[in-house]
Amino acid sequence: MSPREKMINLMYIVLTAMLALNVSSDVLNGFSQVQDGLTRSNRTIMARNQALYAQLQAFNEKNPEKGKVWLDKATNVVGETDKLYNYIDSLKLLIVKTADGEDGDVNNIRSRDNTEAASIVMLPPKETGRPGNGKILRERIDQYRQFVTSFLDDPEKRKNLEAALSTVPPKARGEEMSKKNWEETMFDNMPCIAAVTLLTKLQNDVRYAEGEVLNQMLTNVDLGDLRVNLVNAFVVPDSRIVMRGTRYKAQIVLAAIDTTQRPIVYINGHQLSNNTGIYEVGTAKAGTYDYSGWIEVLGRDGSVTKRDFKSSYTVIDPLATISATMMNVLYAGINNPISIAVPGVPQGSISATMTNGSLTKSGDGWIAHPSKVGAECVITVTAEMDGQRTNVGSTTFRVRKLPDPTPFITYKDANGQTLRYKGGKPFAKAQLLAASGLDAAIDDEILNIDFKVVSFECVFVDAMGDYHPEQSNGSQFSERQKERIRRLQHGKRFFIRGVKATGPDGITREISPIEVIIN
Repeated sequence: MSPREKMINLMYIVLTAMLALNVSSDVLNGFSQVQDGLTRSNRTIMARNQALYAQLQAFNEKNPEKGKVWLDKATNVVGETDKLYNYIDSLKLLIVKTADGEDGDVNNIRSRDNTEAASIVMLPPKETGRPGNGKILRERIDQYRQFVTSFLDDPEKRKNLEAALSTVPPKARGEEMSKKNWEETMFDNMPCIAAVTLLTKLQNDVRYAEGEVLNQMLTNVDLGDLRVNLVNAFVVPDSRIVMRGTRYKAQIVLAAIDTTQRPIVYINGHQLSNNTGIYEVGTAKAGTYDYSGWIEVLGRDGSVTKRDFKSSYTVIDPLATISATMMNVLYAGINNPISIAVPGVPQGSISATMTNGSLTKSGDGWIAHPSKVGAECVITVTAEMDGQRTNVGSTTFRVRKLPDPTPFITYKDANGQTLRYKGGKPFAKAQLLAASGLDAAIDDEILNIDFKVVSFECVFVDAMGDYHPEQSNGSQFSERQKERIRRLQHGKRFFIRGVKATGPDGITREISPIEVIIN
């Protein structure tokens, strides 16, 4: 192409670009009308929010005990909202001044079609490396959104506010997600009047969020109050069962009564001596006792409301529950877990002693350690009630020697699980040779106590029927025993006898033999 043709084509390109950038005056006028409408709407919302805040202030003056906490929260919300609202105002003014000069006026924008001012203010060049006002605004909106939604319990209201204050950039048609961030989609090449209108819309959303939160707080002021259409008297005792020697205590209240106005309580014809509604009486002997009365409360109109009540309580003799955790007897020489409980008395107020041994506290339980077999031991329990220590019961236990344990060979199966071979069935020779020796324990699902094997012997029978005993190396198989085991064929058997084991009680005993069958 000739230079002249190239120049003409370039001029067409420039003209097309200028036409594309040219914004219709009708569109600009439309933005101006929307801007004016949003400004009026903001004034209306601000007036409503100020009225809500004034109601919270008025309620706080009448009832600071209930209202102060919500007024403080509302003041915090109003302060944060004003900060964000004023910051957006400053951005609007800065954009207009960039477009019209230092004498620019947000309410009278001359360069409404200026598409550079918003980008200059909100989107600085990336090479500067500094965050622009658009990014700062987005971050402040995100913080404000999280702040105000934290005061809302209704998930639907939270969802609406999160949508109104969302900074997720809108997607272009056909895109899965926007390729621009929020500030770029809002202010990049945006006419001055359009950018100001968008910021005014954002101020509208901020004031809307403020109003929703203030309205929720005004509702929450009375949220804890009960609204009832039925009023009855109730007796609330600490317990209907009381030990002899202690005191019975019950609280008599009128349902939904205001704590700032105490009712008058009459019991068995006599007015209660305190205004707390607590009825307290001594208990001299066991039995069931009834009492009745009425409650009088003064209404707002000066009338007296009367409600009758009746109740009863039971006095029982001191009682303690003492039981052996493992079984009904105690075993000498070992620690026996014991449970001790006194109904209505915390564990920290219970103490206990024991004869024929020692008794110590262990967590929420006790450990009994009897010393002499055949003699009885007595556990005596005392409890502190109403500042006095009372004997609440005792229980006698028999003391027995630990039963004999069962001998077994510890081995591991193909899955690596540890098992116990107790004889009487085929046992793989490889697993037998891999075992170290003989163990013993009581594992009858009641007791679980390990014993230490001291010695044992293996008895082998040859083809002639002769017996060949081989002595162990303590609890381990001796080399002679292992050699004999290696020679045994499938189906052959030998016996382990003379097993001696020592338990935690220090007693060494000879226990039952086992028969080993080679597989």
